[in-house]
Amino acid sequence: MNSLDPRVKRLPSTGIVGQVEPKAPLDQFGTFEVFVQPREGKPFQHEGIVHAPNLEMAFVLAKEAFTRRFTCTSIYVADTRDVYVSPMTEGNENVFQLIPETPSQPGEKESYEIYQLPKRGKQHIHIGAVMASNPTEAMSEAKVKFQSDKVVYNIWAIPTTSIRFTNPEEKELWLTLPEKKFRDASDYKGGDKLKEFLERSTTTLRS
Repeated sequence: MNSLDPRVKRLPSTGIVGQVEPKAPLDQFGTFEVFVQPREGKPFQHEGIVHAPNLEMAFVLAKEAFTRRFTCTSIYVADTRDVYVSPMTEGNENVFQLIPETPSQPGEKESYEIYQLPKRGKQHIHIGAVMASNPTEAMSEAKVKFQSDKVVYNIWAIPTTSIRFTNPEEKELWLTLPEKKFRDASDYKGGDKLKEFLERSTTTLRS
């Protein structure tokens, strides 16, 4: 029986019951990881993800989504599928203990950007790059190069060539992004204004 409810009538056709139709190309956007550099000289850190049809559109959407409320000098994005993740840790277990040492692999070496998670609940932070033939070797090289006494909970490795960086000629994009404190409730200093109001009220009552 046909429904008269417009919320139902405007839904797309679902095909034959029991048959699963293949999804059309670009029916769902992919996810892209967003990394932000808050100031010159500071390391890039992971900020979140955007959904986009391609890497270039992900860069545009990332700029709009993640750099409108605070100053920023550069961003870059990478397809989530290009982010290689180390084993997950529990408690205060150091991830470097879970990464096996891998001998140098045959094949042409390429650059991998390495990110580490130094504190649970925070974002991954860029610590440098290594040269490797594959992600497994990149993780091993990261262990050799970056392991220290500090506990690290997780490591990411991303091929440098898979990243959409901010190009030098695009740097001026960030000149139009000053600190927008007016968007933050704390900037209105509501507590100070309330205190001032109460002090004035008390003074008036005493008079």
